Amino acid sequence: MIQKKVLSRLILALGIFAMPASHAAEPFPTKPVQVVIPFAPGDTDNMLRPFMDKMGEFLGQSVIMTYKPGAGGGIGAGLVASSQPDGYTLVGTSQGSIVVVPTFNKEVKYSTDSFAPVASISEGGFILVVKANSQWKTMQELIEYSKKNPKKINYTTSGAMGVTHLIAEIFANEAGVEWTHIPEKGSGPAVTALLGGHVELSSAAIGPAMAHVRAGTLRALAVFSDKRLKAFPDVPTLKELGYKVEARALYGILAPKDTPKPVVDAIFLAAKKAGEKYQLQISDSLSSLGAQIALLDPKEYAEYVADQKAMFTKAKQTLKLSE
Repeated sequence: MIQKKVLSRLILALGIFAMPASHAAEPFPTKPVQVVIPFAPGDTDNMLRPFMDKMGEFLGQSVIMTYKPGAGGGIGAGLVASSQPDGYTLVGTSQGSIVVVPTFNKEVKYSTDSFAPVASISEGGFILVVKANSQWKTMQELIEYSKKNPKKINYTTSGAMGVTHLIAEIFANEAGVEWTHIPEKGSGPAVTALLGGHVELSSAAIGPAMAHVRAGTLRALAVFSDKRLKAFPDVPTLKELGYKVEARALYGILAPKDTPKPVVDAIFLAAKKAGEKYQLQISDSLSSLGAQIALLDPKEYAEYVADQKAMFTKAKQTLKLSE
């Protein structure tokens, strides 16, 4: 009888010790959340910072941005893809490092499916620009000239096999023209080369081009977005002009695959609350970059990522490109 009582107490004690591990969920977060920016400071981080600086208030922990540039965003994105799926290590990026790099670079060890989209938070834009004194005042004029003069148009982008290069080639293929690509090391240098008269055209992120367009030294011919940008309401989209080309420049945060849904939802909720409480402040910060708030929840953001993957996968299959 005594042995039975001892055994019963032992079983009960073991059960009590086992309960926290099987039933109690660890609260999130209990330490700072790291957002890895896979590029050098100056572009992607600026698109994310207005939100990142405010999200800690609603998470109860600070949100810290760290920089891991290299391989077109592949180094930083790869680091996050291989991190623990606990919500403490995220990647902050556009479609470049999570879609374009794994689609076109066989050396990276992750894929688009290695991530759990958390939230899109801002939208910039990609733009086609020429010098203000250029002979081409509209995109149609440039296309007509390009068809009569194959490969004579030299154009710059932020780099070979990057987003601005690929979307320009997708458009050129759709329009039935051939241009000569001159890669640069970023959209800033690409715009500078155009201003210097070294090329006739540039496919660039809106931020580096915006000040020059507003100053009257560059002319914007079209944007790649699905609708006109607030920064340039008079500049048409390529879709408006009759071309089936659309590339939204969304910047967001993603977690490693298999991050628990409650954790993903908690991070998204913090972004949502930050956007609601500090909407005016965040909007002002983004508008100076030619950008705007574009909050998408995990499901909506995942759909965007899937669409981008489909577009760039098709581009890889149909375009003859070399690095």
